[in-house]
Amino acid sequence: MRVVVVGAGVIGAACALRLAQAGAEVVMVDRSGIAAETSSRCEGNVLVSDKSAATSVRAEAELAIVANAMWRDLAAELDAERGDGPATEYEAKGGIVVAFPGGGDALLRFAEGQRAIGIRAEPLDRAALAALEPDLSAAVELGVHYPDDAQVQPSLATQSMAAAALRCGATVVRAEVTGARMRGDRIVGVDTTTGPIDADAVVVCAGPWSGEVAGRLGTHVDIRPRRGTILVTTPMRQRVHHKVYDADYVGAVGSGDAALQTSTVVESTPAGTVLIGSSRERVGFDETGTLPALAEIAAKAARLFPFLADVQLLRTYAGFRPFAPDHLPVIGPDARVEGLFHASGHEGAGIGLAPATAALIVHHVLGTAAPFDPAPFLHSRPGLQVAA
Repeated sequence: MRVVVVGAGVIGAACALRLAQAGAEVVMVDRSGIAAETSSRCEGNVLVSDKSAATSVRAEAELAIVANAMWRDLAAELDAERGDGPATEYEAKGGIVVAFPGGGDALLRFAEGQRAIGIRAEPLDRAALAALEPDLSAAVELGVHYPDDAQVQPSLATQSMAAAALRCGATVVRAEVTGARMRGDRIVGVDTTTGPIDADAVVVCAGPWSGEVAGRLGTHVDIRPRRGTILVTTPMRQRVHHKVYDADYVGAVGSGDAALQTSTVVESTPAGTVLIGSSRERVGFDETGTLPALAEIAAKAARLFPFLADVQLLRTYAGFRPFAPDHLPVIGPDARVEGLFHASGHEGAGIGLAPATAALIVHHVLGTAAPFDPAPFLHSRPGLQVAA
């Protein structure tokens, strides 16, 4: 089977790798190149800590649990294949979610719900927090430790997966998809700016541009861009030992509000820099006017880790995340066009959910056994608008 994967970000690279390993002939098509957009403008989160056990989004939490375990094996696989250094900079560092006075009870209730579905979440008092994160603000009331949270270097991880797919016979075409090649109701290829490409199946992994690509291919998927901004400090000795964030982050993840929302996420990298996030706002694909978000993030980060107030910034950057209105990714066959599949709508969780998403795509495209229930993520689900 010949499969065209539209998009060479982390989701596209993961799908291409697993499809190629399963025997498909894979052609990756991307207008900008591998990891050129969203996957190089994010933090590399592999999280279970921000996933809610609420019924409406529990499927994503369960997907994250499976994907978290898959990442450990995938990182080891890619490291072994590369052989001369880390292929992903995978760090199973764990995460700590903290609450300031007044927010502790809500955080503990949230963690209790997570434990009921199998997420490890361990309450921490002030003394335990100080032992794990000595530079954390003394104003923090309590925290919850998530030992399974991890981190990768997102651009490196994406490029490593794409390289592994190429070693399995996949190819990459630098082009923009402009339309569908149809035979009746079935897609049999795509038209691109460099010429047509025939295919037995097409998988749209175009991140926040997935809605636009879907429209060119004769269907509709309600995926919208949501902008996020991040600050990066100059290198320093390690003073942040886990991924640490304020409980407000969980609420921002689950919100559909278009207005600016900021919360505190702080973590160190192997290079010694500190990544500081995060913001969410729906402004289309506008890359201007990020200063208000950056100022709010900086102020909140200094409240969480006071030493950051005196640290020099190296750079800032912004990226767009693929937002689905019901907060679940779209993974599986299109409801209208036979042979067309979707893998998008992960918003800020695409890095973490990539391996499990790829496993589902292999199931749908090649007919392998489903690794878990695919129904909640289908394009045809009631919570996702599929009519134009």
